[in-house]
Amino acid sequence: MSDLTGLPWLTILGLVPLVGALLVAVLPSGRDALAKTVALVVSLVVLALTILVCALFEPGGDRFQFVQAHDWIPAFGVQYAVGADGIALVLIALIAVLVPVVVLASWYDADPQADRLRRVSVSGVRAAAAGSSASSRRVGGGTAVLDAPAAPSPPSDELPPRRSVKTFFALLLLLETMMIGVFAATDVFLFYVFFEAMLIPMYFIIGSYGGPRRSYAAMKFLLYSLFGGLLMLAAVIGLYVVSASQGEGTFAFEQLLGLHEQMSTTVEIALFSGFFIAFAIKAPLFPFHTWLPDAGAEAPVGGAVLLVGVLDKVGTFGFLRYCLPLFPEASRILGPYVIALCVIGILYGALLAMGQKDLKRLVSYTSVAHFGFIGMGIFAFTTQGQSGAVLYMVNHGLSTGALFLVVGFLIVRGRSRLIPDYSGVANVAPILAGTFLLAGLSSLALPGLSTFISEFLVLLGTYSRYPVAAVLAALGVILAALYVLLMYQRTMQGPLRLPALLGDRMPDLRLREVLAVAPLLALMIVLGVYPKPLLDVINPAVEATMQDVGRTDPAPTAND
Repeated sequence: MSDLTGLPWLTILGLVPLVGALLVAVLPSGRDALAKTVALVVSLVVLALTILVCALFEPGGDRFQFVQAHDWIPAFGVQYAVGADGIALVLIALIAVLVPVVVLASWYDADPQADRLRRVSVSGVRAAAAGSSASSRRVGGGTAVLDAPAAPSPPSDELPPRRSVKTFFALLLLLETMMIGVFAATDVFLFYVFFEAMLIPMYFIIGSYGGPRRSYAAMKFLLYSLFGGLLMLAAVIGLYVVSASQGEGTFAFEQLLGLHEQMSTTVEIALFSGFFIAFAIKAPLFPFHTWLPDAGAEAPVGGAVLLVGVLDKVGTFGFLRYCLPLFPEASRILGPYVIALCVIGILYGALLAMGQKDLKRLVSYTSVAHFGFIGMGIFAFTTQGQSGAVLYMVNHGLSTGALFLVVGFLIVRGRSRLIPDYSGVANVAPILAGTFLLAGLSSLALPGLSTFISEFLVLLGTYSRYPVAAVLAALGVILAALYVLLMYQRTMQGPLRLPALLGDRMPDLRLREVLAVAPLLALMIVLGVYPKPLLDVINPAVEATMQDVGRTDPAPTAND
């Protein structure tokens, strides 16, 4: 076992999907089925290796395990340095679970026929129905309200041809490499490199394979992220300058931990702000969230799952890994203001979600509210809050990933993202409706499903230090129940109403789609009943972070 722990596991985990991406990219044109198969096999290999790494990880051992450090740019103290604590490990495991799910769910998303289906715009069906009267017919004892005949396809130049199938799956594997690297990096400069490199494959996934407004959404995503990255780069350079003034300049995380003692409060707040804004944009927290609804709505479903399920977690991970330990005094000073932004984001995101008619935008806005909970748990500076926040990162990836997938399956069938175009889907597609309900209930934190324990720990940890914020945030739980259940009721229940081009027929989930979403649903149930294995891995890393910040849990009080 000791021989196995000595292997460069994190490097292997990053290299396998990179090699897979290259293999897919060099396949001959026209071998689309082979490209998909290679991508799926490679992602499953990464999953198997990640399970082995998780088994080798010792929760009571060193803070960072599977450590490697090699000089990269010696003149500036830059190293290729990787290592995983409990927080990074569970997020790498989330990546390993989601990527094969996305590959399987996106099996036909880049195929030429997908272009033809996407040419029926979001508003096309409704526009065609505007000048015609609705018709009704009886289906299975219920009334089916059917719109007018299908709208004609938009001009061919509205949606130019997608890139090749193999490019799409190569980009997914390349993105997996970058995501693993960003969580594994223990050199701040290396982290920054992966932080920026992630943008490239996601930009092309959105811009080349997304919806009608994909170019706008991809550019907005890129510009917001680049702006945040520029601020973080300035802060990274500032850290190096401060470390160099004390001796030898370095970017090594563990060597930078005590550097705040050599900074003035003003300098610490300035450097903290550079990191914080970059991470708040990536997360995204209110008011830095405005790129997410566009990117989430226009990205292909698989891209949206990875965007919201993993990429956005880099922001909240960055709060825990860099903002709090490296700048503890600034974190304590600005923490209450961050808590206020998180509470606003919880309520604001929930209210906006309730008003959405676009299914994908609605799910995107729910994530703004969820990231408010995660940020609140982090900056509550309690072990319950931070452990709940890390667990929330994992569970949010599962529940929102499943919700995006099911919404995507519905949109592929109905060729419309608009809620008013659907009603009574459960009458003709009960399996789809059942998975939709389970994913939605997990998203609203129903007890017994995984998100509940995360939300409970966050609220408990926040209440012990910021009771007013916790009470206000609890209103978000009620609003979540409203927007999720209303979305389900309007689309799945009631008289059957489908877009006109479907008639009264909608196929239920196929075996491939069931296999794609089933692992996420199973994990939501298992972790909802028994989250202890994850918490055992997360808690030691959270306790180490609390020590870095110099905070302890508030002492319990009792009234006589």
